[in-house]
Amino acid sequence: MDSISRRTAVAMGVALFGAPRAVAADKLAFTVFRNGVRVGEHEMSFSGAAEDVAVRTEVSLVVKLGPVPVYRYTHRALERWRGGRFSSLETTTNGNGKLQRVAARRGADAVVIETADGLVKAPANAAPLTHWKAAVLSSPLFNPQEGKLLRLTARRAGVEQVRLASGELISATRWSLRGESQIDNWYDQGGAWAALRGRLTDGSTMEYRRL
Repeated sequence: MDSISRRTAVAMGVALFGAPRAVAADKLAFTVFRNGVRVGEHEMSFSGAAEDVAVRTEVSLVVKLGPVPVYRYTHRALERWRGGRFSSLETTTNGNGKLQRVAARRGADAVVIETADGLVKAPANAAPLTHWKAAVLSSPLFNPQEGKLLRLTARRAGVEQVRLASGELISATRWSLRGESQIDNWYDQGGAWAALRGRLTDGSTMEYRRL
């Protein structure tokens, strides 16, 4: 189960992209499902102006085998943007007792990512895979949980109907990420992140539905 759960968290990146607009709401909240079973919540809160925003993320997941919890996962992040560009990120992740910390900061010519295994130097236009900002999909992306650069290609797939946690169907634009992960994200007509579906390396499916 540990390999499945770890792959679940990494494949989701816990974090993708975002809306090419001003932040219209101060909070986004999602119910998270694995293979159709509710396993937790993913919440993001926003403060500041659209170009100079701070984003706090909290994720809490519990995977059960029948009634018995077999895997617990928490992820906390503070992400900052300055002048419309990624500025810094600090994350703490606990997957069944395994603690990971990542810190990233953009400098003049690179984004320097600090992990337990050392420093990773990413291009200056790199951004974390934190789901909410679709405008960064064409940029180099890195995993906010592990700090590694990701090998992904993004494609805008058109407007579709997507279901929210309430059951409501809305029109949303789908962006597909393919490569080392298979993830689809949907953004509503205002540009806000609305839903996610990802195929995990253990064969299971993870879904986010906005509350």
